[in-house]
Amino acid sequence: MFFTSATRVPIISGKAILQSLQDTIREILHKDIEKHELKFALGIPGSVALHKLGITDTERANGIWNEHLLKYKSQIRLFDGIPELLNNLKNNGYRLGIVTSKTRNEYTTDFASQFAVSDYFGTVICVENSARPKPYPDSLLAYLNISNINAEDAVYIGDTIYDSRCAKNAGLDFGLAAWGYTASQKISANYIFKSPTDMLHSLL
Repeated sequence: MFFTSATRVPIISGKAILQSLQDTIREILHKDIEKHELKFALGIPGSVALHKLGITDTERANGIWNEHLLKYKSQIRLFDGIPELLNNLKNNGYRLGIVTSKTRNEYTTDFASQFAVSDYFGTVICVENSARPKPYPDSLLAYLNISNINAEDAVYIGDTIYDSRCAKNAGLDFGLAAWGYTASQKISANYIFKSPTDMLHSLL
């Protein structure tokens, strides 16, 4: 079995991402937007989220966003139970991978260099590794091709509607990680996991 995941919220807390986005909007657009209004930004490339907010120079804005994110580094953490989940899945024969809307630099800075779990993932597909981002299927299809995996042998774990649609468009089952900022949203899924422990019990 192949297991792949998004990186923003199923594995790490999205609180710092939304707080730093708030700061970015305040600096560039001079207005305050509540976190719940910014949840749409979790799961899509930063440039896409910024464009949706009416920011035209998304390259500059994305740099500002990353600078603000550094202020909240102490708040970026793995959810409880994630190391145990990954270790048990790998030890039970699951091939683990990541398909993310982060750039390779963001993935390295925000995730790989901070947490001692990146070695669990064999292949990582970042936003620049496919023609179109989620919810298009390109990134998942790229992963399946590189990993030589059939869609029917894989499950994609995420927590946003973009993840769900990406999995459906690529022909994969989707598992909803229902413990992040988008847990209250109605998202179509083949499996619903209320916690990493719940996921572990369901998949093993």
